[in-house]
Amino acid sequence: MEQKKMAIIATKGTLDWSYPPLILASTAAALGWEVQVFCTFYGLQLLRKDLSGIAISPLANPAMPMPVPMPVVVAALPGMEAMATMMMKKKMKDKGVASIEELRSLCLEADVKFIACQMTVDLFDFQQSEFIDGIDYGGATTFLEFAGNTDVCLYI
Repeated sequence: MEQKKMAIIATKGTLDWSYPPLILASTAAALGWEVQVFCTFYGLQLLRKDLSGIAISPLANPAMPMPVPMPVVVAALPGMEAMATMMMKKKMKDKGVASIEELRSLCLEADVKFIACQMTVDLFDFQQSEFIDGIDYGGATTFLEFAGNTDVCLYI
């Protein structure tokens, strides 16, 4: 039986959008699938050495469960993003959910291939020294060579 393959395009860099590609990639890799994650635009945040800036915003996130209903005007106040991020990280820790760093490490240990979009790296004037070791750099063509032959291809 041929090994299953999964391709994921990660485009978001917030806390809530960082989990889906890493959970799906680590799970598929644990099942023996070959997995590649193409990180482009804000999805490059997943590959940065310093993940401390990854936050979640209650603003424009109406489905976010909050302890009390929060009007948009309150969500827009200074400090609300930091508070929402702290609350979400605490909830995840209390529920035993792995951190972004832990999930990323699991992916790397399971040979998930991460590709940093070179065009986006250049666009935002990032340096390769800002990113973790063990990743590749390439463009859409690099990713599509793999994605065109996968069983599952996801855009997150």
